[in-house]
Amino acid sequence: MESVFIGGGIFVLWAFWTDIRARKIPNFLNILFIISGLAYHLASEHWEGLLFAGKGFALGFGIMLLLYAFRAVGAGDVKLFGGIGAWFGISMTAQILMYSVIFAGVIGLIIMLWRRETIVRMRRVLWKVTGALLWKQPLRATREEQKQYLTFPFMAAVLPSVIFCYWYI
Repeated sequence: MESVFIGGGIFVLWAFWTDIRARKIPNFLNILFIISGLAYHLASEHWEGLLFAGKGFALGFGIMLLLYAFRAVGAGDVKLFGGIGAWFGISMTAQILMYSVIFAGVIGLIIMLWRRETIVRMRRVLWKVTGALLWKQPLRATREEQKQYLTFPFMAAVLPSVIFCYWYI
């Protein structure tokens, strides 16, 4: 099991480095991550291993694809979680996803507090939801509103999640 964490961990660290440096996770890295995870499990556990990796890939890629549809993450993050699923399987991928969202929320809150934007941003959210509920205005953000989104590299939340899951779960 340690070889899974070493193999998957190398790719996670590589993705973290590229995402922090360039705010992009290259396709060749994601494809290599996915193929190597599938190949590793096929070689080590045969068809059961391929099924294990395939289920993890489907979960990670599928849930992140939903988040991508809501513009919560980038396309590189979607493919990256396919690779995380291929290496770590369905159970750990689900936990990494959950903790990544929690860590991302905490990081976002810290950034908002640091910039002293918390009240302004919370008021915008409240008005958007109120408008949608009372006046049937669309919840989807306009292009102008999207430019004001608070963004940061999602790998800043994924890396601590992988480490947390490795140590504590």
